[in-house]
Amino acid sequence: MDKKFVITIGRKYGSGGRFIAQKLAERLNVAFYDNELLLKACETSGLSKNIIESYDEKVDGIFSGIFPSTYIPEASLGSRVFIAQFETIKKLANDHSCVIVGRCADYVLKDFPNVVNVFITASDEYCVNLACKYYGLEERKALESIKKMNKKRANYYSFYTDKKWGSAESYDLCINSNVGIDAVVDTIETYLKGKLKDE
Repeated sequence: MDKKFVITIGRKYGSGGRFIAQKLAERLNVAFYDNELLLKACETSGLSKNIIESYDEKVDGIFSGIFPSTYIPEASLGSRVFIAQFETIKKLANDHSCVIVGRCADYVLKDFPNVVNVFITASDEYCVNLACKYYGLEERKALESIKKMNKKRANYYSFYTDKKWGSAESYDLCINSNVGIDAVVDTIETYLKGKLKDE
């Protein structure tokens, strides 16, 4: 594709969102950022890798808006980490086409052209099975862990944005991954091609 674009992936824990994002990036031959984004944020912010990882997708301190200029002067460490990720996401989107997982990327890039925002959901049963298989969770504790992680992601999203995590009106596409990773990747790719053609 000739036009530069960004696909952001929000996801329920255990829905396979990361796998979908990675496969999509490979198919489209573009960069993929999940934990890789943290290393980029370290490079630009001067914050250590341990600090970035400790506050990744966590709510901390006082916040007064999405843009760095609206932070209080003595920003909490968690807010400084968010600022670092915010600036990194904008820089990556300006530099090249890519797929970005989580970290409010859809909101950060709300004014950017050629951005497709996707949310991946799935049934509890599907999420439990995937979490047990790939993340080593015990089946009897998996659902509890999944609910806890989803609550954490929802709190983070609502803290730093004015939208609701997982709500259809917050995204271009909301897809249930029960249909399979390949089918989801196909759907996102088709939507992207249509969007780029229209624009």
